[in-house]
Amino acid sequence: MAVPKRRQSRARRNSRRAQWKLTVPGLIECPQCHEKKLPHRVCLHCGYYRGKDVLKEESK
Repeated sequence: MAVPKRRQSRARRNSRRAQWKLTVPGLIECPQCHEKKLPHRVCLHCGYYRGKDVLKEESK
């Protein structure tokens, strides 16, 4: 098994870990209800996708 001969410095370790950042998901506005949603997915608020009602709401 490979074992490092020398200990890595804090600067080298931290510069490698600097790439571990979170990214904000790209949200778009639903054209029907204007709520924020993920692209290419059904709007969970109104149930529309590409102008069609995909999720039928239960009758109240």
